[in-house]
Amino acid sequence: MTGSTGGPVVVGVGPAPADLEVVRLAAREAAAHGRGLALLHAFNWEAALVGPSPAGSRDVAEELVARAATAANEVEPAVPVSGEIVEGAPVEALIRRSGTAFLVAIGDGGMAGCGACVPADTPAVQLAARAGCPVLVVRRDPPPPGPVLVGVDGSPSSRTVLDFAFGCAARRQARVIAVRAVEPGRPDGGDDVLGALVAEVGRRHPRVPTECHTVRGDPGTVLVEQSRSAQVALVGARGDQPGRGMLGEVSQTLLYHAPAPVIVVRGLVSAVPDGA
Repeated sequence: MTGSTGGPVVVGVGPAPADLEVVRLAAREAAAHGRGLALLHAFNWEAALVGPSPAGSRDVAEELVARAATAANEVEPAVPVSGEIVEGAPVEALIRRSGTAFLVAIGDGGMAGCGACVPADTPAVQLAARAGCPVLVVRRDPPPPGPVLVGVDGSPSSRTVLDFAFGCAARRQARVIAVRAVEPGRPDGGDDVLGALVAEVGRRHPRVPTECHTVRGDPGTVLVEQSRSAQVALVGARGDQPGRGMLGEVSQTLLYHAPAPVIVVRGLVSAVPDGA
């Protein structure tokens, strides 16, 4: 798989207490993939200049990064950690860094528990739609030690998503559950469609146990339900149009409602050729 293969896991650091949980999960992700962890805090100089002391605001930013580094070292002491303070809006800073990152991580801001009231400009949604690499969206509650769930829709990008899911499962010593949801009334092509694709991609990871399920129902709803016992759920940004600035309906549904952390896979080219 190619992309930013040598880059770190980049995580946004802010003042919210929940941000430390994002850092911890990002550190575990970095350890699982053999990457470094880059802490990124976006510093608003314009706001600092109208405050009591710009120097004081800078000190607060440095303290946030130091606290995040401590949290990362506590859970994954072998992962190299770097910190950076940049000027600008947090989402824009993460999008810029996504061009050289292996993965970027961000908290969901509590959107998984707020029903249908998720604005399109929510930072996690904007990052997942515009980043140049996979995006990990972390929930407030730690995930269970379950399987790696991956949604497969049969699109050209399915191999890329599956390949990334197998890599995640191999490093976590977890099993892959591949789910293909078919809307009622549409032909499903038979049960062998999903199994053949999973077997093809899984040849590179022969020790990863797998389960394949073709389910009738709305794809987003099916994957949200399946994600309740998963340690992480993976989905492509948009099956038929993988470019930036787009999220498909299924990936949006998972971002909004899945209780598990979600990785939106984008910005990668699969190393598994068709028919391999």
